[in-house]
Amino acid sequence: MQRYSGFGLAKHALSHHENWERQWRNPTPKKQYDVIIVGGGGHGLATAYYLAKEHGIKNVAVVEKGWLGGGNTARNTTIVRSNYLWDEAAALYEHAMKLWEGLSQDLNYNVMFSQRGVMNLAHTLQDMRDVQRRVNANRLNGIDSVVLTPEQIQEIVPIMDCSKNARYPILGASWQPRAGVARHDAVAWGFARAADALGVDLLQNTEVTGFKIRDGRVYGVHTNRGDIEAKTVGCVAAGNSGVLAKMAGFRLPLESHPLQALVSEPLKPVLDTVVMSNHVHGYISQTDKGDLVIGAGIDGYNGYGQRGSYPTIEHTLQAIVEMFPIFSRVRMNRQWGGIVDTCPDACPILSATPVKGLFFNCGWGTGGFKATPGSGHVFAWTLAKNQAHPLAAPFSIDRFHSGALVDEHGAAGVAH
Repeated sequence: MQRYSGFGLAKHALSHHENWERQWRNPTPKKQYDVIIVGGGGHGLATAYYLAKEHGIKNVAVVEKGWLGGGNTARNTTIVRSNYLWDEAAALYEHAMKLWEGLSQDLNYNVMFSQRGVMNLAHTLQDMRDVQRRVNANRLNGIDSVVLTPEQIQEIVPIMDCSKNARYPILGASWQPRAGVARHDAVAWGFARAADALGVDLLQNTEVTGFKIRDGRVYGVHTNRGDIEAKTVGCVAAGNSGVLAKMAGFRLPLESHPLQALVSEPLKPVLDTVVMSNHVHGYISQTDKGDLVIGAGIDGYNGYGQRGSYPTIEHTLQAIVEMFPIFSRVRMNRQWGGIVDTCPDACPILSATPVKGLFFNCGWGTGGFKATPGSGHVFAWTLAKNQAHPLAAPFSIDRFHSGALVDEHGAAGVAH
């Protein structure tokens, strides 16, 4: 990595970017690779990085129809946690959490992972039963989790309305201290730079238009820049996974929905944790810049429009103001939507497919960002060894035939 003196920093600061060192190459596609990764978001870039770093497979292409990290990676609310209910999901997300805790050092790139804790509020007796059940399940799996009283919640978040006169009284909460947030762009850039340094080709503006399939096996992809061959192809394209599966001749049990979020004007620091409520249906955190980051659930309709609907925004802001009356006159700055692919059991698909050599990593729904390093790590293992990683095995497509679903709707109920 190039280093500059004080004079060098000043010179390059005034160069209008002309002399800035590029973080990764812009290569011409080769005719053949050992592995092709379709999708240049966080999960796809992480997969390529771990293929090269952990398994020595460096003749890899990441094929992205737009720019790296320009899809859901750039359109989320950056929450990281691992307090899922069922053993299979908890193990996968906790694997990711442990990778998050050393990710900046591993990539030599500051991903700004801030372990400020995540709080899930309870407003009814049933909410409290659910909180206690999940906390106990987490602790049995070695995941940090505690039940908070209203008094403890008020101490951690003084600006929240915890009074008995609140429209939705707060009876308690679950709390994962190791959870938090990370900088989404930095995660994509860090994995991209590290993968490129290991020899991975990152092919932007390269759209997959079909698969080369003969006798039930994949031999590569058709793209707008010509055909590229490989006997192993991993698809990590989030909301467009169903479209890619159709190109390959099979269907996935996915629905694609817009998921909205918005940020406020910058404020002085007032909220140093993440607060979520399934019942009121909203969640909020504050960035290092001071913006309030706000989100809720998916839009009810299927679609690929990255705008979303105004009623969802209105409902979300109503929920936030119920919990935080102090924010009632804060102005919203901007809004966006991402396209999430949701499975019937609110868990992902990490699996081989009916086409030999073709694998899919998808169905993360609203919880994909938090899984980024763990997803890439286990998917790379699966591609390298041509068999499911033990942590990925429960998330095979076959579970939708066998009925062995991992129902995480409770722990994933408010989008994050």
